[in-house]
Amino acid sequence: MSHGFFTIISRQEFEQRLAAFPLLSVETVPLAQAAGRVLGVDLIAAHDWPLEDRSCMDGIAVNARDVFGATEGNPGYLECVGALSIDQQPEVPLNPGECVRITTGGLLPPGADGVVMVEHTGEMDGTTIEIRKSVAPGENVMRRGEDAVDGAPVLKSGAMLRPQEIGLAAALGFAFLDVGARPRVGILSTGDELIPLEQTPRPGQVRDVNSHTLAALAVGAGALPKPYGIIRDELESLRSALAKALSENDVVLLSGGSSIGVRDLTVQAIESLPESEILAHGVALSPGKPTILGRVKGKPVIGLPGQVTSALVVMHVLVLPLLRHLQGDVRAFDSSLRPTVSARLARNVASKPGREDYIRIRLEKQTDGSLLAHPVLGKSGLLRTMIQAHGLAVIPAEAEGLYRDATVSVWLL
Repeated sequence: MSHGFFTIISRQEFEQRLAAFPLLSVETVPLAQAAGRVLGVDLIAAHDWPLEDRSCMDGIAVNARDVFGATEGNPGYLECVGALSIDQQPEVPLNPGECVRITTGGLLPPGADGVVMVEHTGEMDGTTIEIRKSVAPGENVMRRGEDAVDGAPVLKSGAMLRPQEIGLAAALGFAFLDVGARPRVGILSTGDELIPLEQTPRPGQVRDVNSHTLAALAVGAGALPKPYGIIRDELESLRSALAKALSENDVVLLSGGSSIGVRDLTVQAIESLPESEILAHGVALSPGKPTILGRVKGKPVIGLPGQVTSALVVMHVLVLPLLRHLQGDVRAFDSSLRPTVSARLARNVASKPGREDYIRIRLEKQTDGSLLAHPVLGKSGLLRTMIQAHGLAVIPAEAEGLYRDATVSVWLL
């Protein structure tokens, strides 16, 4: 039976169905291996950080009241009663009219609440310091507990662990972190025309490109790809390979079995497995309309277009967010967080209403520093369009295109 595109849905609906898949389990990893992972549980501080009020820079620790109104033309004068090293615990409090020299990271003595930068001070004699700039309470000071408060969450579950989050975890003494497991992704390339890389293609044959491009993208999203080689356009071969990939992975990607003539084979293979259903048989996306979304025993199965450019666009728009979602990234489907730049469109671009159109864009910097966006047009089977492009611009589903000189947001890839 021919299914056709009988359940085409919008990109937003497709994302909602992807977001419904449950998160993977949480695992514990050493801090050195946590960068780029997603925090699996709230990180609770075991102590304040900083432990005490500390200076942000080299200078003079003061009570802000003693230097109120001090300027270059009307400086204040304080009596310097000592100098504190970075590891010294101050014990004697400052009295009114007194100050102390302090280094970056040094602990403020009792009675001090601000630090005057050294370049705004001058030494009059052995003990008198000239203050040429006033400071407010807390200025140039890291307050106790400003980064973390004992017993309070400092990082929420679902946070991406960038170098700065790793640094905070290190400051708080966390040698291990609980993170979302990395998705195992099975990759099946389907098509009688495909041959392995080491073979020389004859007319009508092509090397298996998608296994390698999809695996590279999956790695960038924190996943663990596992290619299963080339699967012929035959139902039992596809069904058997799909069953094996599902038993060994959390997600399965089938490349090439979603176009007219063979897409029913992919659907039949999915539906032939126990506890399976087709959630979408087409998405209002260009390129990428024939994308298939299935679910087998709770695991997502995605049938990608065989044309490499279409497959890459669908991976960026839908599949990579899914892989980050499965790891617990609460921002996975938030398109506002994409790295973008604004540019002026170099020419008119037409689009069919009713679908989101992702246009490949090459950026050119102008003499005034602005960016000109050149659409990179070409067939979806050519890698050249993605290689030449710096990013993608989206034409909304309700639009018939974009005019020259329109300002577009280019999603950098």
